[in-house]
Amino acid sequence: MSVDANAEKKPRRPRAEPTPTQRALGLLVRREHSRRELTRKLAARGVERDDATAAIDKLEAAGWQDDGRFAEALVRSRVASGYGPVRIRAELGTHALEREAIAAALETAEIDWDATARDLVRRRFGDAVADDRNAQRKAADWLMRRGFTGAQVRAATRFDPED
Repeated sequence: MSVDANAEKKPRRPRAEPTPTQRALGLLVRREHSRRELTRKLAARGVERDDATAAIDKLEAAGWQDDGRFAEALVRSRVASGYGPVRIRAELGTHALEREAIAAALETAEIDWDATARDLVRRRFGDAVADDRNAQRKAADWLMRRGFTGAQVRAATRFDPED
């Protein structure tokens, strides 16, 4: 049984080049994409700008692409990863979303940012943050880098002088 395995296989038929709509849909079935991101990815795959715009318009009309749905998915994802509203808002801005859409996505998430920040500090630094000023500073710096506001950082680290 020394038959060459490749000799008995039928030759493959060449696949037809996918249309811009098929390429865009292939990206959208994996995860949500903003209109800008989808345009950029299609251009990177050699699709002309006008063809990409037409394909995205078609998918948007059919309900496959929606910037509002993308924004909500991104907010959920970034909150689960421990990021704050400032950073999430900035990231949504890079996708050329309107301010109203960004605000709506953050509001519909209904997140208690103070509680989220406190939980992150508790998990990362433990309960010793309440008494240790050095740990409070480290936690505050860390939260600020993750995109939380000053008020949220103070609430999470109990670093407020009035307390």
